[in-house]
Amino acid sequence: MIVVDYFGGHWWGINHAPWNGVTFADFVLPAFLFIVGVALSLTFKVTTNKLDVSCKLVLRVIKLFSLGLLLQGGYLHSVNDLSYGIDMQRIRIMGVLQRIAIAYGTVACFEIFSSRTTSEASGTFFGVIKVYCWQWIGGALLACLYAGLLYGVYVPNWQFEAPHESLYVDINAWRGNISLLQVDCNVRGDVSPGCNAVSFIDRTIMGVSHLYTKPAYRRLEACSVDSPYTGPPPENAPSWCMAPFDPEGLLSSLPAVITCFIGAHYGHTLLLVKDHYRRIQQWSILGAGLVIFGFVLEFAGVPFNKQLYSLSYTFLTGGVSGIMFIVIYMIVDVYKWRLSTIIFKWIGAHALMVYALISCNVIVVVVQGLYWNSPDNNMITMILEALGLS
Repeated sequence: MIVVDYFGGHWWGINHAPWNGVTFADFVLPAFLFIVGVALSLTFKVTTNKLDVSCKLVLRVIKLFSLGLLLQGGYLHSVNDLSYGIDMQRIRIMGVLQRIAIAYGTVACFEIFSSRTTSEASGTFFGVIKVYCWQWIGGALLACLYAGLLYGVYVPNWQFEAPHESLYVDINAWRGNISLLQVDCNVRGDVSPGCNAVSFIDRTIMGVSHLYTKPAYRRLEACSVDSPYTGPPPENAPSWCMAPFDPEGLLSSLPAVITCFIGAHYGHTLLLVKDHYRRIQQWSILGAGLVIFGFVLEFAGVPFNKQLYSLSYTFLTGGVSGIMFIVIYMIVDVYKWRLSTIIFKWIGAHALMVYALISCNVIVVVVQGLYWNSPDNNMITMILEALGLS
């Protein structure tokens, strides 16, 4: 996540796909959600006092969501923007940490309250599914709800306030400097950047002013002369190129929960199947099956899309995360090559702290506060210039 956030804008291979398609960067967040699911299955394998555990869970979810609002809502400045604070009318409500909080809270509730008798597990692939059948039912219902809303909700024409960043001076002038731009939709089941139900639901519930203002689709060829990098828009750029869109929105968080469920199943297999070979066998079947199903959906017309968190993307990234989990499991638990993973173990044990301090610019804000003569003359700026990234 840190590498993608800081260097993705300069190297295409580690940046998010502008819209359809996947890159290395698009596998990072699903992998994080996947391992959250694995951890939850181990954390809540025994719950003696469900009320006490539930209260702690709610408090933990509120803390994580609130931390996301503080760190990703616009309150802290970015590397190239030294302004401070955020207008509450424009604070971004959703974000990476908020999505993790939603997935974490949902899957944890299933772990706590779904009745199961582990003694009934036969240790087979379907035996594990039977014990945790309510989680599979929950995941299936979420997938149906997401698909039904994405392809069934009618999206009307809509307007938004044109941004005033210098990047869009030319196109604003071309449109006569109007303050409101209109996106023509009047469609149902559209998955384009301007007229999809994901954005419509976010605008309806949270308001257009609370969405992410620099969506990845601004790097599409229709929106940037420097595509696949950010750049000035061409003269014939559609109005939605400047529209806000939240890649961690409300509707798209439903399949993100499914990714967490997939990770939980891998954890359940770890708990109920005691043999290395059988664990790897069952994980491999599920991982390969998810990847294949993801490609089937892609060929059937459901594109890989991280911004919408499409179902094809959900299954592809969930399967790949499972396969990578198998690789790490073999290195650490089967072959006992643990010395090579010490640094990763430390990062994993302090993942939230590392992400908050570095990727959410907390350390950057502190370091940039020390400068010579001018706020622009600081250590962070010097480092970026030395790396050719300023």
